[in-house]
Amino acid sequence: MTTPPAWRLSVAPMLDWTDSACRQFHRRLSRHALLYTEMVTSAALVRGGALHLLRFDPAEQPVALQLGGSDPAELAEATRLGADAGYSEINLNVGCPSDRVQSGCFGAVLMNTPGLVGECLAAMRAASAVEVTVKCRIGVDDQNPEEALPALLQAAREAGIRRVTVHARKAWLQGLSPKENREVPPLDYDLVARMIPEFPDLTICVNGGIGTLDEARALLARGFAGVMIGRAAYHRPAEILGPADRLIYGDTAPEADPLEVAAGMEDVIAAHLQRGGRLIGVTRHLLGLFAGQPGARHWRRALSEMPNGTLSDYRALVAGLMERQAA
Repeated sequence: MTTPPAWRLSVAPMLDWTDSACRQFHRRLSRHALLYTEMVTSAALVRGGALHLLRFDPAEQPVALQLGGSDPAELAEATRLGADAGYSEINLNVGCPSDRVQSGCFGAVLMNTPGLVGECLAAMRAASAVEVTVKCRIGVDDQNPEEALPALLQAAREAGIRRVTVHARKAWLQGLSPKENREVPPLDYDLVARMIPEFPDLTICVNGGIGTLDEARALLARGFAGVMIGRAAYHRPAEILGPADRLIYGDTAPEADPLEVAAGMEDVIAAHLQRGGRLIGVTRHLLGLFAGQPGARHWRRALSEMPNGTLSDYRALVAGLMERQAA
């Protein structure tokens, strides 16, 4: 049996959350799911020379780089840099509604200019052989999604794009915070589903409001090529990613044991501390590892109380959990 492509299930790019430590953690739970970086602006890479933002551990693969920007030439150069760094995919953000992103004239505001999006995507594709994809909304503000989404998909298609992830909500650029934009505008999976037969040459994945693996599987059964999960995968990683290899990819290998995953993160923590980081820089991503399981509250409290702890402190916590489980 052929294993489904990695993008059958992906963990959404999330600012301040999906950094390299987070992705290394998630990879220990799922061998197959596609992981995304936080959004990195093309300006930071090309004009700011912030190439450290491209660093990742090879163990994270398959991993995609998400770029934010609206200048075709600059995005092309950022794409080259990302490809040279070894990413398996470069994704253009046409969905983030934050004020900072709007002021830079990229993210969700680009839904207003599908022609420019097409130019950006075409330039990115010409810059590298690495696959270029796009993540968008169904519309912004007073746009009619029935018109805005097809226009964006058509622009992507004409640019040679073959895979698109659609967050099935509008974004309100004024009046709603980024958090509210993830929750307040109503979901419209039906609209996105109607795009599948209209754009048969596009691989359409869906994102937005997906809280369980059962919901993800139901959307796949509706005909979506892939499902992207954000906050649920972050806050309940073992629940979402643990069974994913078996239920989404048909992998018969045993599911990752959360305790073994916790112990296996010691090398990531050690490397982070050696670079001058604080323990919390890694352990903040692990707070939800035991969500819904006995001992989850103790785990969260203990991690929260040792932000400046040592590797020995972390080892002692994990060892204590293992002893209690064995008792």
